[in-house]
Amino acid sequence: MGNLIWHEYSRYVSLTASVYLIWASFWGMLYRKFFWDFVGGILRAPGGLQPASNVTFFISIIVKAPVIQILSMLLAFAIIALDYPLPLLKNTSIHRSLAVRVVLLLFQAFLAIMFYQGTNGAIYSIIAAMGYTRAVMLGEKMEEAKQNKGRGGKA
Repeated sequence: MGNLIWHEYSRYVSLTASVYLIWASFWGMLYRKFFWDFVGGILRAPGGLQPASNVTFFISIIVKAPVIQILSMLLAFAIIALDYPLPLLKNTSIHRSLAVRVVLLLFQAFLAIMFYQGTNGAIYSIIAAMGYTRAVMLGEKMEEAKQNKGRGGKA
């Protein structure tokens, strides 16, 4: 049996998470709900759970204006362009960097965990970030990086 290539596994999980988050962001714009509104909320007989007053900032950027959903969708498009890869980004240093992907995926998970529809995508993003971290720890290199070895300057 062969060895697991961690960055390839993480690439597929990252693509899945990003596609899921684009879809979730679309639905999050239509049905807006702040996921953490139950923390410290007040349960009222007519009206149900009312969010606490200290989360008004999050209510305003998720429910009143879908800023988080839009940022999550844009970041997911950027990660897909990096992972698929977009021909413009192929063979660039940002495309070969696994550390950049870890940071982008963690930021994507942070944004996605805020709105209700993005929680599964946030979990997938964290799993992909852990896989890329494992690839970095094992010293894995992408195939494009191996082909450019010893080429100093432009490819």
